[in-house]
Amino acid sequence: MAREHGLDPSQMALAYVTSRPFVTSNIIGATKLDQLEINLKSIDVTLSDEVIEAIEAIHTSQPNPAP
Repeated sequence: MAREHGLDPSQMALAYVTSRPFVTSNIIGATKLDQLEINLKSIDVTLSDEVIEAIEAIHTSQPNPAP
């Protein structure tokens, strides 16, 4: 879904988490420098309403994908 909207998947995920009003910190899991750089750039990503709605639709259909 991220690629369909021209986004890096990890940046999209981190941007979504950061955009939630109840989140006070966002823990990233980079193990390599290039991953860290990509993850840090997520702070500059603003998700459109269309992307947020798509993420929430997926979450609604799969609320607990790893029980």
